[in-house]
Amino acid sequence: MSEIITGFFQAIHLIITLNPEVMQIAALSLFISLAATIIAAVISIPLGGLIYFKEFRGKRVIIVLIQTLYSVPTVVVGLVLYLLLSRSGPLGVFGLLFTPEGMVLGQTVLIIPIMTGLVIAALGGVDRNISDTLISLGATGFQTIVQIVREARLAILSAVVLGFGRAISEVGVAMMIGGNIRDATRVLTTAIALQTGIGDFPFSIALGIILLLIALVVVIIMNLITSGLSFESQAVLGGPRT
Repeated sequence: MSEIITGFFQAIHLIITLNPEVMQIAALSLFISLAATIIAAVISIPLGGLIYFKEFRGKRVIIVLIQTLYSVPTVVVGLVLYLLLSRSGPLGVFGLLFTPEGMVLGQTVLIIPIMTGLVIAALGGVDRNISDTLISLGATGFQTIVQIVREARLAILSAVVLGFGRAISEVGVAMMIGGNIRDATRVLTTAIALQTGIGDFPFSIALGIILLLIALVVVIIMNLITSGLSFESQAVLGGPRT
């Protein structure tokens, strides 16, 4: 128990003194996860909207497949990408293996199904009476889609935040595609696994605290945005009812 307490205080010291290695690992983790989340959002939101609003054969099968990919093991994604990005693979010419860019690609591939499925669910959660009312009032198909997306914006935002959380907390893809190379591709999760394995508990605890703080900040920002959007909606409707 004393080792844990001592390690905790040493970890706090590493954070307060802005230990260069700790800060570099945290900064790289944020960069990779934010980049992957932004790219995935740009792809997933339109893709989810297209799947939801477009009627076509096999639509239900595609949705089930996307939902199945929610729980795909990260090591499987890492293995497939490793084979594709290795020198003998079809994408080996780009030299992305063991680079931050390759890790961005890996995390993007990992979270696209999650964000796409949640966007579909968010749009499906909008009251169908809204679209019926808009159509009866003469709204075009595009206007109806815009309004439905507007109604689902909070749930879509939650999907993006959840995607970021999945990206920054994953280990398999980061380890296999990044290689956990010091000062190059070592991120919070892979560094925690490594330092714990060699018995450097203060360093591991420091990185764990930073990871938790990042999660806390993301949740706070999401709540602030959600409150702002809710207030905006109430203002449009003439204020909250009493």
